[in-house]
Amino acid sequence: MSRPARDRTLSRADALAMWFFIIVGVVLVGWTVYGSVARVVDAVNGRFEIPGEFSGTIGQAPIGPGGDMREVELQTALLLPDTLSLAGMGALVIEQVLAVATIATVVGCLIAVTVSVLRGRVFSRRNTALIATAGVAWLVGIAGVPFFGNMVANDAFRSISDGTFDNVLMSVDVSSLFLAAFVAAMATTVFTVGARLQRETELLV
Repeated sequence: MSRPARDRTLSRADALAMWFFIIVGVVLVGWTVYGSVARVVDAVNGRFEIPGEFSGTIGQAPIGPGGDMREVELQTALLLPDTLSLAGMGALVIEQVLAVATIATVVGCLIAVTVSVLRGRVFSRRNTALIATAGVAWLVGIAGVPFFGNMVANDAFRSISDGTFDNVLMSVDVSSLFLAAFVAAMATTVFTVGARLQRETELLV
């Protein structure tokens, strides 16, 4: 009598490792939701800490002898504006919602694939669709979250400087975007081919 597929393909250590990553994924989603909600609540209550990027901006810091001020070139800083415009608040909310949606979608799809593997099914059309969905969500998050983050930062600059400081920067990392697209396409291709080969093997059996 042959053993079930799960017994043939997964050891106890394999199953424990997968359950561990499932738990880590759930914790990651929960932490992301908590952080995003906390940031939106702080913004609604007028407490802003906005990450901002600078280009060629000179500032001063007490790093000289005896705490003397010396010039430094700013690259990143936390901006503390008193308020944001309606558009800035909207961009902040969209940024946080998109971040949560991206993490939840990617983790949810990968957990669904992991559960399928635990049940003895690695390659299937469903798993291929889940991997493709995770890849698309990842790409949208990599491009969308920084885009709306830039909008929030630019609105914070406007609020602090009363519109006199122009520091419009796009912080989307194009190389990371291309790398994510390559990884997503490769993973989808692997699962597509794997599902086809498995179907052909099952037909032969």
